[in-house]
Amino acid sequence: MAAEPAPGVDPIPVLIVPSPRRHRTVSARMVGGVLELRVPATMPLAEREGWAQRMRARLERRLRRAPSDQRLAARARRLNQRYFGGRLRWNGIGFAAQERRWGSCSTDSAVIRISSRAARLPSWVLDYLIVHELAHLEVPDHGPGFWQLVRGYPLAERARGYLMGLDAAGPVAAKPD
Repeated sequence: MAAEPAPGVDPIPVLIVPSPRRHRTVSARMVGGVLELRVPATMPLAEREGWAQRMRARLERRLRRAPSDQRLAARARRLNQRYFGGRLRWNGIGFAAQERRWGSCSTDSAVIRISSRAARLPSWVLDYLIVHELAHLEVPDHGPGFWQLVRGYPLAERARGYLMGLDAAGPVAAKPD
């Protein structure tokens, strides 16, 4: 494949898998860091290559737009200023592999982790997750004082509903905390 990788993103290897069961459709999924592209076995080689380039470019664009830990930290600073008056302090914030939770806050070490799954969520839902975890720096439990802080974020209830819908639809129950 002669396609150049998108700037700022490492080239993603592509494996083209011809399928005798496919007749018209093309599907793509990530498997162990490789973009696996399933195509009809009858598809000409040049068309397969075109699909591989298009799907790789689409995935690379998505990766470029995904928030990084640095962008997450900048976002947390802005949200702290806006909803907490800049009074909160933490020692680290970043994405982490969390399958059962959307986020966590270790109040002892003041470290916040947001599930890497959340990088694909709309920005207003990601903001809610950050506000939720920031609030734990001030109120460690989920008591009334905690929820009063979280409700300072105007889209809190909508974001909670969005996450509940994802949790209900998904195979693993996940909740912020």
